[in-house]
Formats: sequence, structure tokens, C-alpha cells
Amino acid sequence: MICDDEGIVIDAIKFIIEKEFPGECDIASAKTGRAVIELAESFRPDIAFMDIQMPGINGIEAMREIRKSNESVIFVVLTAYDKFDYAKAAINVGVREYLNKPVDRNKIIEVLTSAMKEIDDNRSKRARELQVKEKLETVVPMIENGLIYNLLFQEYFEEDIENYKSLLGIAEKRCFIGVIVFGEERDGNHMTNAVGSSIRLHRCYTEVRELIRTTFNCFVGGVSGNKIAMLFPTDEEAHTYNSRVRLIEGARDLTRRIKERTDIDARIGFGHVVEPMEAMNSYREALWALIQTSGRVAHVDDVFTGALYDEDYPAQTEKEIADATEKGDEAAQQSAAMIYFDWMVKNYANAISNIQLKVLEIVMRAETIGYIESNDTYHFMSRDDYLPRVIEMGQDMESLKGWFLTKLSEAVHRVSESRNNRESNTIERARIYIDENYAKDISLDDVSRVVDISPYYFSRVFKDETGQNFIDYLTERRLDHAKELLLSDDRLSMKEISVMVGYSDPNYFSRIFKKNVGVTPTEFKGGKN
Repeated sequence: MICDDEGIVIDAIKFIIEKEFPGECDIASAKTGRAVIELAESFRPDIAFMDIQMPGINGIEAMREIRKSNESVIFVVLTAYDKFDYAKAAINVGVREYLNKPVDRNKIIEVLTSAMKEIDDNRSKRARELQVKEKLETVVPMIENGLIYNLLFQEYFEEDIENYKSLLGIAEKRCFIGVIVFGEERDGNHMTNAVGSSIRLHRCYTEVRELIRTTFNCFVGGVSGNKIAMLFPTDEEAHTYNSRVRLIEGARDLTRRIKERTDIDARIGFGHVVEPMEAMNSYREALWALIQTSGRVAHVDDVFTGALYDEDYPAQTEKEIADATEKGDEAAQQSAAMIYFDWMVKNYANAISNIQLKVLEIVMRAETIGYIESNDTYHFMSRDDYLPRVIEMGQDMESLKGWFLTKLSEAVHRVSESRNNRESNTIERARIYIDENYAKDISLDDVSRVVDISPYYFSRVFKDETGQNFIDYLTERRLDHAKELLLSDDRLSMKEISVMVGYSDPNYFSRIFKKNVGVTPTEFKGGKN
């Protein structure tokens, strides 16, 4: 866009542009400040040559108005030598170049070349950003769903969860789960036609997901039946009254908008704030809250949640004893058990029978976990001396504490040893199979099928137990036998030896041998090893 009250200046600049940049530019012009502003609104220029001193609205004011609706336009100011104050004002408007009249032809070409390159670079950058954004719009929902799926169904390693959190930029230490349940309509505390709604939900999932994201700052899972889970990272220890009210108000608005946009009815439940690894508990609570009420939205804190404890009761510590036992983590179990026992003695030193009963309760719960996890045989009479032994100790809290910790230790040992034995036995069976069959074309799938566990899990356990991955162990066994044959039997050809140790291609066998041993089979046979 060329803006100057002198027609000869407009014609001159237009001539230079058309001659030096043929077919690259659309050109429009105006001679007054008002006309320039109106032209800029319809023409939307990338570059504007602006004369400062024009009739009516001057060039500086015109640029300010144009900048309001076109932030990216590149201004090039044209003015006479005696208008330096105007030039300084133009710089404050965000002008790219300041040119004194009469302007040299080469200078105009130089300025235009630079401005056009900047515009092209910005457009290329914007195109790349849009491509990245488009890809992220496809990938991010998959990452979000992966995180939520892994947390809810506990199919994860902790490092996997940390990777998901890093990718999604999650810094918060805790979280809670919201669940949207879809249906044709509400009937008391459940939704009708869950199957039909699930099919419809798949078709409009993208729209529903966008409605969720514009309502809540959360991560959204995929469609599971007629449900969608939402993960809310938070630094709160628990929901306050105000945060709970905000959630419920947002959820009510969300169900209304989903109904309007998709004609699918919805109910939303929320669970407690928990550690990420306990997200499944929050998920169950969210569903449970919906079952307990017929309302459109429910929070677990608004309905009766079962057992209540004294204000100072260490319920979390008691839970940690059971969780650590189930995981086979003796250090964590014993630490939690000592904290719990010391709490009982400190607060209820005179309630001996209550302490004894609680000790028996926790020990028997841990042993039950131990039996379940280890598949050991439970004998009905195995606890015959527990009650007499605990009563006999009476007020001797140190003896009772020792018995308490010992029994818990035995339970957690049963879990860890059984797990280790199962894995060790599995790997031993795998080794025997490999040793007996390495001359055949065997694979990881073949061996994992023999020991009856999944290839993925087998591969991890095999590496943990042996320090080698499967293919390295198989290769080592094959090459050990090959060395024996090379040194003990001169009648065998290289082809025969390669087949005998599981390689149908002698050339491939030779490459593998050289890579692992450092010399070729022939050099090894000749004594150059």
C-alpha cells in the first residue's frame, strides 16, 4: 500500500515495484489519511509506504489506527528532511524504515527485499507452527489417554508415569478423578441406553472433549463404554468447600452444554484428592458418588463415604502397612508399622486390650495378603498360639512390638520370596529350554510361550535375573558351542557348524562370530583367538 499526497511519488514507487518484483505484489494507493485508513481495512497490506504529512489525518495518526487492526503490517515512512520530529514519532508507532525524500531507487528495492523476506519467513514459521499444533492436536489426546489409562488400570512402571507427566507438563504432586457417564436420559441414579449412547459418543468425542477442556483445566481420557474419565492435577491436600462448589457448578454447566450440542444426557462424579498411584480409588469414588444420588452432579465429599476415624487416627499409616506388604517392600512396611505401634502406645498406653486386638488385626490382615500373593497353603491351626501369646505379653509393650514387627516381616517375606522364586523358576525353565533348543530357529515369543508369560514381561524379568537380554544370551550360548565345535572337530565345515548352532546362513554366522569374539571362525579355528 502506497500512501502519499503526491501522485508522482505513488507512480514512481509503483513503477519500481512492478519492474523489480513482477507478479509478486498487489498494489493499492491512497492520498489522504482517512482514505489510507479505510483502504487498509479492506486491502489488509503486508507493507505500507506512508507519507507523514498528508491532508486531514496525518501519517502518524493513520499508522496508529491501522496498527489497531493489523499488527503485522510493516510500515516504511516517507518524509522530507525537515520533518525529523515526525520521524521520531513514527519510530514509536513501530516503523521498520525511515526514508527521506527524494528516495533513492536502490534504497526502495533494498527495503522491499528485506521486508518481503521477513514476511515470507514469518509465514513459513507460522505454517510450521500450525503443522506442529495440528500434530499435537492428534498426539496430545493419545498421551492424555495413555496417562489416565495407566493410572486407572495400574498397568505401568513409575518411570512411565513420570514420562507422561513430563510430556504433558504436569508438575502437581496429587490429583483427583472426575467421571462423565453418558446415556439417553437419567433414570434415578443411572443412565438409560448406555450402549447406544456409547456409539453416539464415539462419533462426537472431539466436540465433547473440547467442551470439557473449555470448562475444566484437566486432562481427558478416551471413551470407555459410556464413560469418559478426567484427570485433575492439583497441589491441594483435599478439596476445600469453595473448590468443591466451583467443580460442581462447572460440571452442571458442562452437562447442560453437552446436552445442547450432542443431544446426549450426562452425569458427572468426582472423587477425593489422592496420590497419582491411587487414582483408581478416586475413580471408584466418583462412580460411587453417582450411584448414591440421583442428581446430575455428585462429589464424594457430599455423600456418606463409609468408615470415619478419630481426628488423629493414622489411617494412612495403617494403609501403608498393607500396601507395602502387598508390594513385598519390607523396609516401607516395617517403617510404617513402627510409626503405627508407637502411636498406639503414646496415645492409648492404658488401653492394653485394644492395642493387643489391633496388633492381631493388622498381623492377620498382612498374613492374608501374604497367603494370597504367594499362593501358599493356609492351615487353619497355623495361628493357634497367637491370642495366648499376645495376652501373655500383657503390658510388656517392647515384647509385643517385637512380635508385631516379626509377624509382619514374615508376611512380607512370604510375598517377596514367592515373587522372586516364581521369577527365578521361570528364568531357570527358560534357560533350560534355550540350552536344549538354541540350534533351532527359536525366538523370544517361543520361549515366553514355553514359560507361559507374556513376551514383554518375560523380557524384563529375564534381563533382571540374568543381566542380559534374551537375544544376547541366546547368541552367547550358540557361539560357546560353536567355539567347542571349531576346536574339537576338524571334519566339520563352517556351514555345518553354523547350522548346528542355529544359523542357517554361514556368512551371517561368520559376521556374528567376528562381532562378538573379535576374530572370524576360521581365524579362531587356526589358533588366532
